[in-house]
Amino acid sequence: MDSILKRKKLLVIAPHPDDETFGCAGLMAKVKDMGGKVYVVVVSLSNLKQYHRDRVVKGETRKKEFTNCMQYLGVNDYDILFTDEDTHLRLDMRSRRDLTALLEKDGKLSMDRIKPDIIALPPVSYNQDHEAVFKAGYTACRPHLRSRKHFQQLVLIYDDPTLSWGYEKEKFQPNFYVDISKYFNKKKKALSFYKSQLKHPYHQHSLENIIHLAKIRGREIAMDTAEAYVSCRAVV
Repeated sequence: MDSILKRKKLLVIAPHPDDETFGCAGLMAKVKDMGGKVYVVVVSLSNLKQYHRDRVVKGETRKKEFTNCMQYLGVNDYDILFTDEDTHLRLDMRSRRDLTALLEKDGKLSMDRIKPDIIALPPVSYNQDHEAVFKAGYTACRPHLRSRKHFQQLVLIYDDPTLSWGYEKEKFQPNFYVDISKYFNKKKKALSFYKSQLKHPYHQHSLENIIHLAKIRGREIAMDTAEAYVSCRAVV
């Protein structure tokens, strides 16, 4: 089954920095190890007033964490679409048509430009930015004549530790798994770059919880650790 990933181009689309690593760091490391290329697009980052802390994490701090993480993972290229405070955490206020166009054809790492074989999209959750990015990305992946529009063979939705809190229709039901046993230490190291974002061990967005989640996903397929995805399209 590893042949599905061998020498493929993977594009990971993340609403904010760290979403891509929580959901896909193992997949990214595996694709690179198998001779493929990995690209990451973060849609928005800026200053962030954290709910549980009396401080603001500067956008430049988050950008540096993201850049260091991407360099560690050895991705081929990465891009950030918006860095202003008016857009951050307000992506649901932007035109879906404009977001779709950036992901589909207008952005530096748009689908039309890099022509990925695999797309990884964020799940819909209570976070309005995640929902907006998913809907724009899903629209950009719509099928079309291959002579006129690039066609992705594999469209995935990646996991997120906050999905336990969501409406029933939004429940995450994995049907595609990636064994990351060989790459899990690399995923943990990649997450450690996000010092401003990692939370208390009991919080969903803690390193400890990601370890638990990876082991649960691994047990679901009788492996040590895994990442879980929902496959929206798979063409072989």
